[in-house]
Amino acid sequence: MAEDDPSISRRQFVASAGLVAAASASSGAAEAAAPQRPAGRFAGKVAWITGGARGQGRSHAQRLAAEGADIILSDSMASLPTIDYPMATQADLDETADMVRAAGRRVLALKSDVRDPAAAADVAQKGARTFGRIDLLIANAGVYGTSPLASMSDALFDDILRTNLYGVFHSMRAVLPGMVERRSGRIVAVASLAARTGQPNTAAYCASKWGVIGMVKATALEVARSNVTVNCVCPTAVNTPLLNNAAAWKRALPGDPAPTQAKFEAKMRENPFAPQGVPWVEPSDVSDSVLFLLSDEARHITGSAIDVAAGSMAGNAA
Repeated sequence: MAEDDPSISRRQFVASAGLVAAASASSGAAEAAAPQRPAGRFAGKVAWITGGARGQGRSHAQRLAAEGADIILSDSMASLPTIDYPMATQADLDETADMVRAAGRRVLALKSDVRDPAAAADVAQKGARTFGRIDLLIANAGVYGTSPLASMSDALFDDILRTNLYGVFHSMRAVLPGMVERRSGRIVAVASLAARTGQPNTAAYCASKWGVIGMVKATALEVARSNVTVNCVCPTAVNTPLLNNAAAWKRALPGDPAPTQAKFEAKMRENPFAPQGVPWVEPSDVSDSVLFLLSDEARHITGSAIDVAAGSMAGNAA
């Protein structure tokens, strides 16, 4: 409606404009009164993060909560005699849960060991009862141990495989039926650069992480028509307690009577397989890729392994 339309008087125009303005104001008031949904890519979503007490799991929880997701955290918080660095504690889990609450989201934090299939299933059931469903899974729990294969104990091999590979299996199996039934779900497993290469004294760890890639690819094919995606990330060294601990400093600096974090970092910077010249990546760097794979932007990416490796894979065959 134009003001200079000769068929319409100025009075008619002003009256009509008033009606439009009133309608707009009424609409704005209705919008203002409507309940506000949480902002972010994951508003209204529910995410389960295994190994969620600290490290990468904590980073993923913080980032998802900041983008609107409610969070289920699980962690075993149990020391293993075969692993030479301290495991997460109840205080770690409580701190991560508080971070989620500080972001304004709900959280369910549970002590649970992914090596135990019944325990993993119980977390999925409790999460679904609490929040109604589980939309997103980050199968993150993992441990690291070293030994030459010829002298490796059965206990070390079992603890690494049952955490890093069986744990992914148990948690994925626990959530997949609900995701397939709802025809909606996103799964990201945390593999490793060691899932792409061989590294001395880490046969069990490499085997566990190579297995994660195979499991991800096979499962992605099984659920591809159910609007469920399954992917993994393959980080290089990540600055978490799994990597950066007193036992690791000692291993990296044999013969040094006083290994320190600073010396360890300097040694890591000498790594010829890290073209970007960084000693490690930060948990938040991994979270960037994890959240992308969980988002709708990645809805047509499934069965893929995404490297977060500071250029380490640039020399590999495509």
